[in-house]
Amino acid sequence: MAFRSAVVTFPGSNCDRDLAVALEKISGTECIRVWHGDAELPDNLDFIGLPGGFSYGDYLRCGAIASRSPVMQAVVAAAGRGVPVFGVCNGFQVLTESGLLPGALLRNSGIRFVCRDVSLKVENAQSLFTSGYETGQHIRVPVAHHDGNYHADEETLDRLEGEGRVAFRYAENVNGSARQIAGVLNAAGNVLGMMPHPERAIENTHGGTDGRALFESAIRGMVGALGSPSA
Repeated sequence: MAFRSAVVTFPGSNCDRDLAVALEKISGTECIRVWHGDAELPDNLDFIGLPGGFSYGDYLRCGAIASRSPVMQAVVAAAGRGVPVFGVCNGFQVLTESGLLPGALLRNSGIRFVCRDVSLKVENAQSLFTSGYETGQHIRVPVAHHDGNYHADEETLDRLEGEGRVAFRYAENVNGSARQIAGVLNAAGNVLGMMPHPERAIENTHGGTDGRALFESAIRGMVGALGSPSA
């Protein structure tokens, strides 16, 4: 079964090519590029990526305007049908602003842009995106953000913890995120948002390959699934 992926580009996206190239290199199939103003997604998608960057210049709130782009209605509908959706950095912000994930991304606690490799702990290794890791495994992945401080009320945080929806946790205080949360899943497990950039850690020339297993997990899971969901 051919793997069909798409990456959405918003005005101000600057990691869309990175994400598309990662998907292409690991899947061996071309990634479809989708413009934010498109009202529909391509048919029969197995994976939708929302990239990092500064959509709409981060005006209003990071990801807020992008979450109202025409294509996001189609993304929300596809996620509701079970299509895997992955949002990285600004894409994570778009996912929270669109209601696909709980919580919000606030200004870093240090009020500074953070750009470096960080250590992450894999909290859930049983999801579509993380099955290539081991629970408790530590990986190193780059971060590059100014508004990555994950925030939610205590009831929501307790629910995320109790339902195993914390996918990744910072091994150190990177940006002030509640409970050091770096990435969360939706209740169905087909939507993942995270601030670190695994697409920048898929080959040794990047300085490491710890991000590669995330894409391999998703691709393997979708190609091997009978009757995979389609957009």
